[in-house]
Amino acid sequence: MNPMTSLERTQAVLDGKIPDRVPVALHNFLMASYMVGAEFSKTLQSGELLAEAQLAAWREFGHDVIMHENGVCAEAEALGCLIRYPAQGPAHVEDPVIKSAEDIDKLEIPDPEYTYPLNEMLKATRILVKETGGKVFIIGRADQGPMALASALWGPQNFLLAAADLEMRPQVLRLVEKCTRMNIVYGEAHRRAGAHGSSIGSYGHSLISTRMYDELEYPGDKAFCDALRKVGCRSFVHSCGDETKLLPNLVATGADCLELDPKTNPEACKKATQGRTAVLGMLDPHGVLLRGTVDEVRTHTLAILRVMAPGGGFLMGPGCALPMDTPPASVHTVMECARTAGVYGADGSLPNLH
Repeated sequence: MNPMTSLERTQAVLDGKIPDRVPVALHNFLMASYMVGAEFSKTLQSGELLAEAQLAAWREFGHDVIMHENGVCAEAEALGCLIRYPAQGPAHVEDPVIKSAEDIDKLEIPDPEYTYPLNEMLKATRILVKETGGKVFIIGRADQGPMALASALWGPQNFLLAAADLEMRPQVLRLVEKCTRMNIVYGEAHRRAGAHGSSIGSYGHSLISTRMYDELEYPGDKAFCDALRKVGCRSFVHSCGDETKLLPNLVATGADCLELDPKTNPEACKKATQGRTAVLGMLDPHGVLLRGTVDEVRTHTLAILRVMAPGGGFLMGPGCALPMDTPPASVHTVMECARTAGVYGADGSLPNLH
């Protein structure tokens, strides 16, 4: 099989085809900034600096998928929350914009092209697409999914208490619907900026029940995936924690790819997703990639490849954001495994994987 470009390799996986080798995607916005010695409080607010850090990491590792964002606060800030940007570390919501249910109807969905910091993230997308020459798959992340964004806007405790109160359900639904619209508008803007895909972070079993997922999260996740499909953009749904029992619900969103971490059972994940959707992730960012030796990283990576890679449908990478001080040697080891053991035969097997 002739070597593919990173873009071709990734698109093959998302199309249900067998690529030349397993692609690697890095959820590494913190690590990339740390590697270039950036001051996070400046870099996470600048499209140019974010793109510069991501490009430096890409030139270092040669991964196939660049996943860029400035954390999980961009949409919340655009909608009016006060955000704190530490000098080192991720941003966080310091003051939610919703103080009472009456504030929900005051929220207006902004135009990402002209609203800070979304416009800076779109600038980063344009730079990354241009500088990688159309050969790398770019994911401009659309931030938090409907319930996570609603939680940021109202404060986690207030939102979850309201979500559990059936008398508050009309207000909660209005808020979640507005958050879904924000996700879609922002994802579509990333597509116009040249991104090949966009993603949202879904609430799953680590925080809510299956019933609450189906009632409050699933409709927005599906609407996001449906909307992106209409504009020719690949949809990714991220969900942290052990989502083994929620896999059928996540697959039903119609996402082109699910972003999952190794707390989800790999064998069950492969069975539930094979031929239905692709999976991105499954490598342990904290327990192994951050703290493991090179040999431990290699053993872990090969173990995940054995389960997830046969037959295609797999983009390998950390299941969640890499810590900022992840050793570069860990990522180089993952890349080495992908380029050697991750090579496919025509039948979808991995003949070099022992």
